[in-house]
Amino acid sequence: MQQINLCVIQVGKTKLGVSNAALHTIYKGAILALLLYGAPVWIEALEKECNKTIYNRVQRLINIKIAKAFRTASNEALCILTGLTPIMIKAEEAAKLYSVMRNRHAHEINHEVQPKDWLHPADLVRVTEQQEEHEIQIFTDGSKNGYRVGAGIALFIQSKLANQSRYTLHNRCSNNQAEQLAIVKALETIGTLHLTINPKIATVHTDSRITLQSLQNINNHNYLIEEIRKAALALEKRNWKIKFTWIKAHVGIYGNELAD
Repeated sequence: MQQINLCVIQVGKTKLGVSNAALHTIYKGAILALLLYGAPVWIEALEKECNKTIYNRVQRLINIKIAKAFRTASNEALCILTGLTPIMIKAEEAAKLYSVMRNRHAHEINHEVQPKDWLHPADLVRVTEQQEEHEIQIFTDGSKNGYRVGAGIALFIQSKLANQSRYTLHNRCSNNQAEQLAIVKALETIGTLHLTINPKIATVHTDSRITLQSLQNINNHNYLIEEIRKAALALEKRNWKIKFTWIKAHVGIYGNELAD
């Protein structure tokens, strides 16, 4: 722990200074990994206040450097300013995720992808506000009603319904996860098409602005968001052009109503 503290202090003392974005990257890519190493083994030790104080101190140091704040600021306030999740929550998350993975149910958790598995920042998806009419149109939707969570897709080729599918998710999943899973399944469906049209352009319509904003946010590396990016990139390597667009829900759009 002392070595990590020294590392943070040395980073902050560089003469040329380090930008906030660089400090975020250093923290998430290196320091956080060190702090969470072996968390499932020692997580119970953090029930003692003395251990918790020592553990919080490292994140507090990097938070002060990123926020350019006074040392009197509380760590809770610093986490809000920097956008970093409190380290205690991250440690508990790491321990619980490990427990889930041991039981072979990791696919049910929309965890954050490890830095080594991130796509290059240049590999972004195309999000457009224009409602363009291409030969391949696919509408996606997801919803949560009480303990029932589902996702649906409706694919049109030349304005004719070619495929309609629905999927049931675990009742712990959120509405956003259902929306994102629907897009993943939509891209998988596009990948099964054998068409001779050229150019091969497909537009994915969704009523989830949060999902589209997450896709454009290069700092968002949640599992389903990364799966969408990877699927779209794989299709583009096969000479497809994939576009994403937002549509308003429940206004009588036929494709959206079918997916819903």
